Amino acid sequence: MEPRYVIILDFCIGALNIIRLTDEEVKESEQYDDFEEYLSTLEDKYGFKLNNCQWMTTKNLNVYWYDNGQEVSSEQF
Repeated sequence: MEPRYVIILDFCIGALNIIRLTDEEVKESEQYDDFEEYLSTLEDKYGFKLNNCQWMTTKNLNVYWYDNGQEVSSEQF
């Protein structure tokens, strides 16, 4: 799977960061055996620290918002 989006849950500041990788970033990431090693090169650019985060990648991004147990909004990117 070619990762296009990186979703980062930052524990220190209580933030959810969603990064859409550029074509150049995707191409550069393919040169690394370990995606996390590549991701560490993006820390300064996107303002996160991997040691304070959990992360995942996905080709397509689906966002669902819930309030009081009910879905109130959804978007697909």
